[in-house]
Amino acid sequence: MTDQAKSRADVRAWVDGSDAPEKPSINVGFMPLTDAASLIVAATQGFAEPYGLTLNLKRQVSWSGMRDRLLSGELDAGQALYGLIYSMQLGIGGTQATDMAVLMGLNQNGQSISLSTGLRETGVDSGEALASRAHRNDAKLLLAQTFPTGTHALWLYYWLASLGIHPLDDVRTLVVPPPQMVEHLRAGGIDGFCAGEPWGAFAIDQGVGFTVATSQSIWPDHPEKVLGCTRDFVEQYPNTARALIMAVLEASRFIDASEENKASTARLISARDYVAAPPRVIEPRFLGRYEDGNGHAWTDAHALRFHADGEVNQPYLSDGLWFMTQFRRWGLLREDPDYLAVAERVQRLETYRQAADALGIPLPASPMRRSTLLDGKCWDGSDPAGYARSFALHALSDATESEPRKDGNSSCCASS
Repeated sequence: MTDQAKSRADVRAWVDGSDAPEKPSINVGFMPLTDAASLIVAATQGFAEPYGLTLNLKRQVSWSGMRDRLLSGELDAGQALYGLIYSMQLGIGGTQATDMAVLMGLNQNGQSISLSTGLRETGVDSGEALASRAHRNDAKLLLAQTFPTGTHALWLYYWLASLGIHPLDDVRTLVVPPPQMVEHLRAGGIDGFCAGEPWGAFAIDQGVGFTVATSQSIWPDHPEKVLGCTRDFVEQYPNTARALIMAVLEASRFIDASEENKASTARLISARDYVAAPPRVIEPRFLGRYEDGNGHAWTDAHALRFHADGEVNQPYLSDGLWFMTQFRRWGLLREDPDYLAVAERVQRLETYRQAADALGIPLPASPMRRSTLLDGKCWDGSDPAGYARSFALHALSDATESEPRKDGNSSCCASS
């Protein structure tokens, strides 16, 4: 890995020239999740040093802790849930609104929704069976996610709603840090959870859960974690931010370059200081080889990926917009924000472009991208306010807004 990171002939320019980082040693937060891989590789395998950087990895125990340390400056940057960055920007969740920055996407895909083996023994072995159970008059099921505005909450809500289950009315939810999910499931404290890997695979390994849905089955090649920081950090240390992106881009490109690189990365991150989980539960899904714990196995066409010639890494405006539409849908925002203005402020497209150009990494043609989600709705970023109002199940705050709007969202991806 070290030789790969030092292959560029002109890397000394980043140490000695005008592009040298203003802050050569920075603290970078990460969570014990498989998709922290590119940060771990960048920090430990020589991808940062050519750019004059030392990345001091700081393992976090919760997303709220990550948020608080980014705000206090204890962390300069970190692996972040997309929705975490936008909730901080908008002042959702009890914190004061703070200008934030998404430097790049870290990964797409690779999360999962798990249910307990106890539920399976009662016949709940699919989403449809869960919907039937949720609409009975029994005690409500309790499902866990990792942060109220985070990706896992929103994948869980979107999937439940696609089945006709209102996530705020028909079930109960609570927040549990990712590494604690399996123990909560084992103890019977929860009926299921949505979290990043390897914790879904670990639930199967421990015989306490099974995978009922993957996040990529909800949205193929969906945005997931990002490299985030405060806007103040980027503006005070622009060279540092660009060098950080370059180091992580190089690490991301390395991971995705071959199956051998992926396998070696899976073994690296399994260590106690990082994910602290056995390689046997990390490596298969890292390589796209899935088993659901119900006897089904497949090679996933939209498995976890870190680079894909830069398709993963651009901070698309439409990705940021989507998370705000879901905040609006579920009542976290009482009014429509200026969606595009907020996204343009948070997504650091120009800083990312400079880093990608320096490495010869192609830029996608547009900062907007189109996707069709599992319920058939198309998302292209063109009408975020209309999209937020277009769902039959929601928690919008007034009667006028609660009327599902029929517009072009369902067919906008027909030609893509």
